[in-house]
Amino acid sequence: MSLRQINIQYVPEQDRLLMRISSGTNEEVLLWLTRRCVKLLWPALVNLAGSVPDILTQSHPEAKTALLGMRHEEALASADFSKPYEASAEHPLGAEPILVARVQARRSEEGAFVLTLLPGKGQGVNLALDEKLLHSVCGLLQKVVSNTEWEMKLEWPQAPAAPTLQGTRLN
Repeated sequence: MSLRQINIQYVPEQDRLLMRISSGTNEEVLLWLTRRCVKLLWPALVNLAGSVPDILTQSHPEAKTALLGMRHEEALASADFSKPYEASAEHPLGAEPILVARVQARRSEEGAFVLTLLPGKGQGVNLALDEKLLHSVCGLLQKVVSNTEWEMKLEWPQAPAAPTLQGTRLN
């Protein structure tokens, strides 16, 4: 599916997230993400984001984490979240949202990030994401989950703080 827009919102009555994905061919897929699903999805997304070759080749875990955080901040800073979501007329998987039960995340041979969201039975959706879009999806999830009643915080890996010389006196 060629992506045009992604929208994620919390629906309190369902206690779920509604993910709406519209394509460049005027199709829209509607997906329900439960708290359990998001708990599976988040580490998969973070692992995907960390699978970029220049991050993987870092020899120190702190350097990997710092570079991953920097790439995340850069992607979010350049993303445009201001454009209103435009619903599409066609719903190839049905007009009702699909309850996502399984999540798969991988890199394609071409290097694209592929996120597969599947119901317990039946057809799901494969999303091919570039790095910026992957980080944008992560940012959307973080923002929406922080406004739920799930008592869950989606943490981006943080590099440990640099040591300071507190208490050291130099004469």
